[in-house]
Amino acid sequence: MTRSEELIEMEHQYGAHNYHPLPVVLNRGEGVYLWDCEGKKYFDFLSAYSAVNQGHCHPKIIKALNDQASTLTLTSRAFHNDILGDYEKFVTDLFGYDKVLPMNTGVEGGETANKLARKWGYLKKGIAENKARIIFAKGNFWGRTLAAISSSDDPVSYEGFGPYMPGYDLIPYNDLDALEKELQDPNVAAFMVEPIQGEAGVVVPHEGYLKGVRDLCTKYNVLYIADEVQTGIARTGKMIANDYEDSRPDILILGKALSGGVFPVSAVFADNEVMMCIKPGEHGSTFGGNPLACAVAKSALEVVLEEKLAENAFELGNYFREQMNTFIKECSMVTLVRGKGLLNAIIINDSPDSSTAWDICMKLKENGLLAKPTHGNIIRFAPPLCINKEELDACIEIIKKSVRCFE
Repeated sequence: MTRSEELIEMEHQYGAHNYHPLPVVLNRGEGVYLWDCEGKKYFDFLSAYSAVNQGHCHPKIIKALNDQASTLTLTSRAFHNDILGDYEKFVTDLFGYDKVLPMNTGVEGGETANKLARKWGYLKKGIAENKARIIFAKGNFWGRTLAAISSSDDPVSYEGFGPYMPGYDLIPYNDLDALEKELQDPNVAAFMVEPIQGEAGVVVPHEGYLKGVRDLCTKYNVLYIADEVQTGIARTGKMIANDYEDSRPDILILGKALSGGVFPVSAVFADNEVMMCIKPGEHGSTFGGNPLACAVAKSALEVVLEEKLAENAFELGNYFREQMNTFIKECSMVTLVRGKGLLNAIIINDSPDSSTAWDICMKLKENGLLAKPTHGNIIRFAPPLCINKEELDACIEIIKKSVRCFE
């Protein structure tokens, strides 16, 4: 038995079975590459679900982590610390909001946004107590807390975990008519949506959808909450996906790559009209805004700006889709390529119940590239944004070679 096989068996024996990972055990990462315990080298085409946009173990981010870790890591918010204020000014200036509420994980960001929206609805919009509604799009995914699964239409997420959060309702994604119908209810406080639905299989709405969402929310005095935990921090070719349209959210949720995959960091942004509805004692986290997280996040964002990762994602994302669209004309296994920037997916010409996409990912692994299927017959491709054209060309050839094995 190899070392990797031993470790997989230990996880199976002693850990909860709440994940179904590809059978590879990784022990080192650098840039766009990962290595397993036996020394095999892989291209990373998942980036920890877009948390490692800056590349694995980026030296500047690791230095910030080490420097801060040797000085001060955690004080809780019972006291001030000398890193938080500087970080808050930096990120609010960068993203253009009055205030930021720092948290740790993406799903905590979503929970925070929901609490903010409800409180705003009662204090500012005049919704009657306990009557606030929040609308979500079908196919959404923002985590696995009870609140998050209450907004899900995926039975894998919600079955067996009820009762569910009241005041949540679903409408079709990319449907402005359905949205307007719901927003006419004066009890609606917010509409929360991903600009591109990542976990659903990189579903991209039609051009103008986000602007339409913004306009409708303004028209009906409803908060637009943008879940950019996966699409934010340069992944789609812009700093946030909403930058493609004139669609500034009232509440912006960021996470994942906010720390470059080095430390759990998330953030919720809003202007004073919304953010100041939350008072001391009404929301918080022991680790939220800790000095270590703030130092890491500021460094991670500086890397994105200094290395022009959004521009690289935009350029190479267009190139990747061009190459893959040429490929699918000669390959019957792939029916569609979709995405924006370096967040892309291919749809395999098979049913969602088939194992073909998983089998292709196993072949990709064998050929030196790590990716993971979602929703049965979709494979998501999201490499670190520091990838260059030569590396991307090598990856495209691996993808073509692997897919052709199943024709």
